[in-house]
Amino acid sequence: MGISMFIAYAVVGVLLALALTASATFTLQRNDQIVANMQKVQVPDSWLPRLAALKAAGAIGLVAGLWVTPLGVAAAVGVTLYFIGAVISHLRVKDYELAPAAVLTLVAAAALTLRILA
Repeated sequence: MGISMFIAYAVVGVLLALALTASATFTLQRNDQIVANMQKVQVPDSWLPRLAALKAAGAIGLVAGLWVTPLGVAAAVGVTLYFIGAVISHLRVKDYELAPAAVLTLVAAAALTLRILA
C-alpha cells in the first residue's frame, strides 16, 4: 500500500503545486481576474503579495514533501487551511461562486491524506 499511496501523493501533490505556482504568479502579477475575485470577497489589495507568498510556500512544501514527509504533511495542512479560508471568505460575503476554492480544498485534503498514508 505504501508505494501506491506515495505515487498517488506525488501525482496529486505535484499537480496541486503547479496550480499553486500559477496562482501565486498571477496574484503577484495582479491578474485582472484574480484582483476582481479578491475584491469580490473583500480581501485588501495589500494582502496580495502575502497570499501569493503563502501559495508559493505551499507549492514548495508539497514538492519538498516528496523527500521530507513532515514537510509534505505540514504543507498540505497549510494549503488545506488556506483554501478553507478562501471558501469561508466567499461564504462570508454571500458569493457562491466558490467552486475553484472548494475543489482546491478537497485536492489539498486529498494530498494531506495521501502523504500521511504513504
